[in-house]
Amino acid sequence: MSRAEGPFPMETAFSWEDLSGGRTRMTLQSSGQPTGLSLLLAPLLRSSMKRSGRKDLARLKTILEA
Repeated sequence: MSRAEGPFPMETAFSWEDLSGGRTRMTLQSSGQPTGLSLLLAPLLRSSMKRSGRKDLARLKTILEA
């Protein structure tokens, strides 16, 4: 998945792996190159994006396991 528009173009890759016991491991890896004002705010954006991603993934896990 990629986003080329906006001040922070980025690419995100998802991979899925079958585990024993009917479990699945999902790995998410994101990268991007901030430009303009985002370049100055990158450290704050990075921590905010990590926090938001963890929250979104926890919600997804809850939905999938329901």
